[in-house]
Amino acid sequence: MSHQLPDVQASAPDVTVGLSQVGVTGVEKLVKIAREDKRPLVFTAEFEVFVDLPAWRKGADMSRNMEVIDETLEEATREEAYRVEDVCGDAAERLLEKHDYTSRAEVSMEAEFMRREQTPASDRETQHTVDVIASATATEEGTREEVGARVVGMTVCPCSQGMSVARAKQKLEDLDVPEAKITEFLDEVPQPGHSQRGHATLTIESEGAPDVDLNDVIDIARDSMSAHIYNLAKRPDEDHMTYEAHSDAKFVEDCVRAMAEGVLEEFGHLPDDAVVRMSQSNDESIHQHNAHAERVVDFATLRAEANGDGQ
Repeated sequence: MSHQLPDVQASAPDVTVGLSQVGVTGVEKLVKIAREDKRPLVFTAEFEVFVDLPAWRKGADMSRNMEVIDETLEEATREEAYRVEDVCGDAAERLLEKHDYTSRAEVSMEAEFMRREQTPASDRETQHTVDVIASATATEEGTREEVGARVVGMTVCPCSQGMSVARAKQKLEDLDVPEAKITEFLDEVPQPGHSQRGHATLTIESEGAPDVDLNDVIDIARDSMSAHIYNLAKRPDEDHMTYEAHSDAKFVEDCVRAMAEGVLEEFGHLPDDAVVRMSQSNDESIHQHNAHAERVVDFATLRAEANGDGQ
């Protein structure tokens, strides 16, 4: 005699309170992203999958969530036809379709991405690591997808550099160096300031499939800091990075504003309701604390502010 297993997930809970996010985290999958005329990119990605849960239902049916995410990612790996954000979008839409009680499904992923590049002075081949970020939210109104990256660079504090400039200027005046020579020297030789490793995060969220190239996002984030840093650095490269960073000293706030400027230049075609998320965190070298700045803003507002309309 067979016994039908009870569906405890679908029963009523003891406390009838709805939940905004129920799901699974830490799901690791191999994801392959196709590229034209190149070998595909391969990521080891970690996923989070969530649905909302109404007050009348006890559980979210975790096995179904896992079945959907497995099915979607296996297809993405086989076909090599997805952008990273499309993997999340497809999974979120499948979740919404297969869970009749769900009104909102969210899928996010992070993965490490290695990019090849040349060192700035010695011209040696090296690689740098990028944390790729992608997510999607599916509702009955449609699906919004987000793609972006977290990168590492170097910043120099303008405040401490300004004090060094004042000290150098005073010493040169004491040595009777002419004013024009002092100005020329300080213009050509950046003065010291305390430096830090900076972490820039930039993502762009929109509906549909706008033209947002992940490599462009990465470049904007890296360029927002005082200088790029490299895994491999010979002495000429170290000199180059030090000079570049001190020639473009930036506060943490300046880095976020530089990201905003780069986004408007590169992605000016995006719709007004697209959302850009920008943040900068600096590991301070002369303090125990860190510095942080961020902005989340839609493109309509960002365009208006950049044009001076928001003042």
